[in-house]
Amino acid sequence: MNKKLLFPLLLLMIVISACGNQAVNDNKAASTSSEGQATNSATNSGTASEASAGTKTYQSESGPVEVPANPKRIVALTNAPNVLSLDGMLVGVDEWTNKNPLFKDKLSGVKVVSPEDLEKIIELDPDLIITGSESKNIDKLKEIAPTVAYTWGKLDYLNQQLEIGKLLNKEKETQAWIDDFKQRTAEVGKEIKAKYGDNMTVSVLEGDAKSFYVLGNNWARGTEVLYQAMGLNMPEKVKADALGPGYYTLSPEVIGDYVGDFLVLSRSAQGDNSFMKTATWNNIPAVKNKHVIEVDSESSSYSDPTTLEYLLGVFKKGFLG
Repeated sequence: MNKKLLFPLLLLMIVISACGNQAVNDNKAASTSSEGQATNSATNSGTASEASAGTKTYQSESGPVEVPANPKRIVALTNAPNVLSLDGMLVGVDEWTNKNPLFKDKLSGVKVVSPEDLEKIIELDPDLIITGSESKNIDKLKEIAPTVAYTWGKLDYLNQQLEIGKLLNKEKETQAWIDDFKQRTAEVGKEIKAKYGDNMTVSVLEGDAKSFYVLGNNWARGTEVLYQAMGLNMPEKVKADALGPGYYTLSPEVIGDYVGDFLVLSRSAQGDNSFMKTATWNNIPAVKNKHVIEVDSESSSYSDPTTLEYLLGVFKKGFLG
């Protein structure tokens, strides 16, 4: 669970693209080089029939699907960041992943398509299609190539990545990354608590001059890393209003009521950030204490390994220096 200037649009993007996990919807062992992507592009010049050297049965949420054992021409209408984090060979991708700065170098030559672009998808000659279970064209997509659909939010961010690993025949390395990531983030969480106290709290806020949202523990923008993986605490008011629904809309005058000892601020450099010059903002204790960690909205909208590793690096520097 990707994004951007208006949060409602962000929400739509997340649902369509399955990112925030949210596992949602990853820098992880997914640090793929541009050179690797170039190799993928070259490989993609082959036909789907050449790519499908053997098949396997994948147990999807809707039942068994016969898929290529090692797909070479993937159209990812959702979960593209998860695929990219495993060096999956994409020939088609959704527009939101395409706009994400973390994946720009990996998507050179990859076409942008939507579930409605059936003719374009046919032209890409895919051997595997990944889409959302809410898509109205699933049956038509199945006529083009083996299609696997995921329901956004049905799995947590780590199990979603594991499912993509199973699909791409990379379950072992995916599980290894998950185990390693959980260990590393837990250790960072302990270091943060040792420095600031076990009861320190952190809030995650996204917004611009017009709209503000405080986020729960599974809405991307680092929420999974902070609350689930690191085990940090959210303020009681955030827990009461945002934990269940995933996010809660705030008016500017009450922002301070939802900000903990630290504030992670997700914002777009292209957005209207004039609110950061207001007295209301600058009187928030976390702001006064310079306990604000900024993350780029466009780069933090998913919960895949590449994004998670990126955010882990930001948080280690922001909390521990």
